[in-house]
Amino acid sequence: MERYEIETFLALADELHFARTAERLGVTPGRVSQTIKALERRIGGALFERSSRHVRLTPVGRQLRDDVAPAYQRMQRAVADARAACAGIGEVLRIGFTAPWSGELLLRSAEAFLARNPRCTVEPHEVAYHLVVTALRERQIDVAVAVPPVDQTCITVGPVLSRERLALVVPASHALARRETVSLEDLALLPLVTASGMPQLWGDGLFPSRTPLGLPVEHGPTAGGWQGVFLLVAAGKGATIAPLRSEPFQARAGLVYVPFEDAAPVEYALMWRTDNRSAGLRALARTVADQA
Repeated sequence: MERYEIETFLALADELHFARTAERLGVTPGRVSQTIKALERRIGGALFERSSRHVRLTPVGRQLRDDVAPAYQRMQRAVADARAACAGIGEVLRIGFTAPWSGELLLRSAEAFLARNPRCTVEPHEVAYHLVVTALRERQIDVAVAVPPVDQTCITVGPVLSRERLALVVPASHALARRETVSLEDLALLPLVTASGMPQLWGDGLFPSRTPLGLPVEHGPTAGGWQGVFLLVAAGKGATIAPLRSEPFQARAGLVYVPFEDAAPVEYALMWRTDNRSAGLRALARTVADQA
């Protein structure tokens, strides 16, 4: 397989959309289609199922992706490392984090990265979790650890770094605070406090309007960030949803974290602007993934 064939196949396997794949690679959708058809002829079978509504990997396509992707990533990493060593990376990289534990991960990663790239500077920036995409898009930060999905093609979502169990954060005086666990059905028992300006994709996923059985979930007051949200919860204005891992970092009286017994974990992933192709960013992203 030629390199451009590998890149086209892996990009389409990721995007599952010819137009987005073409935009990502900087070519026409026709070029993507021609490359995939040529590759399928060489292999002797279909790699994708295509219709007017969707593009999906066939079983053969999934097998090829799983076999090829790790080797391609290792090749990309080796080339980038060699290029960086020759160029001598020297950049200022601004890394954003939304949660205390991800801040610790980024600081640990920055130390490892700077040991290999002493001409670089790494600046940590705490960012409100509902403003990460804006901060990336407006070039306030270069890379961040945050919660996908992201519905903007200008932002690339990289590797998942961790999967965190969710908890319902309730006032210590509420009856749920005495429970060992809670269910998603318990969301109907008190209003949800959320951050203002939250992207709809996150809001729909983390703060639903109905429970799995269809009970309505009341959405209460909003605040401008985590500290404001926790302040409202402690004041008895409702509850909120947060990773259980954040409890040790939120030493606020009047709050109790009660783990969900049936909620899917929330993922944290690296994100950066799609047009940012700097060697320093790629090297830092690899270091963060390795440290995680």
